[in-house]
Amino acid sequence: MVVTATLVTLNNGQKMPVLGLGTYNLRGQSCVDAVKTAIDAGYRHIDTASLYQNETEVGQAVREKIEDGTIKREDIFITTKLWNTSHEPAQVREAFDASMTKLNLEYVDLYLMHSPVGATVDENGQTVLTEVDYVTTWRAMEKLLDTGRVRSLGVSNFNSEQLRRVLENGTVQPVTNQVECHVRLNQKKLIKYCKDRDIVLTAYSPLIRPSATIGQEDAKSPKHAFEDERVTTIAERYGKTPAQVLLRYLVDIGTVPIPKSGNPDRIRQNLDIFDFALTPEEVLTLDAMNTGQRLVAFETAAAHPFYPFDAEF
Repeated sequence: MVVTATLVTLNNGQKMPVLGLGTYNLRGQSCVDAVKTAIDAGYRHIDTASLYQNETEVGQAVREKIEDGTIKREDIFITTKLWNTSHEPAQVREAFDASMTKLNLEYVDLYLMHSPVGATVDENGQTVLTEVDYVTTWRAMEKLLDTGRVRSLGVSNFNSEQLRRVLENGTVQPVTNQVECHVRLNQKKLIKYCKDRDIVLTAYSPLIRPSATIGQEDAKSPKHAFEDERVTTIAERYGKTPAQVLLRYLVDIGTVPIPKSGNPDRIRQNLDIFDFALTPEEVLTLDAMNTGQRLVAFETAAAHPFYPFDAEF
């Protein structure tokens, strides 16, 4: 069964499917297979990044599904990202071109600044943080639109203050801010801030992680949100899995989740969330699971002036 995600219209008029496949940690043939499985299942939104070292495989999978007639290029939304070590304005075009060479596609639909924190690689191969202003990086990214090889620009891991500086000092409005967002970190304040400025919030790590124990209120509470009675009760009510309920929650509060999986069954299940919606009462029930705890804390940059995660939102 092929499932189709609904679409959200971005602030530049482009349309993005409201659920995508995340590909972090998918490598080699397993990445190719996962992307092809996702496209066959109906996914039309694939998220990659220079950091993930799988742009070549993502591009291969997309091209193969175009070549076999499953999709046309215009049917699918492809996102990749500028990594921190290419924040100097003179490096942006080179990094973008390198990603495009690996993807081997005519264009990408969305190019994100992966983080507001810049870095460089020293002569010993060590990554060293720099204080290049992300606003200057953004202005360099804006010039990429002139190439015709990217349709939209956005940011990732930005807090509200950092978004404000980009909006006030740039000439192109970000279409999205991709951040960690799940039932334990529901980002309600940031979602509202973005919505008020016509910016979509894209949710990475939307299912937390199977081994994660964040959100344990006490020793007796379940290790994972999948096991929480509030989630399982709703899942039973709709005949859905806990994962499907948690993804539907994120859609219902106004985000675009991008769950990552290499498992064909879970890939298909994660997309199958568009035949039900949570009631306002059920959303409130899941809101109560928010603890504000992060999986991705980026501790190595905690002392950096542009560290994004010590702000209120």
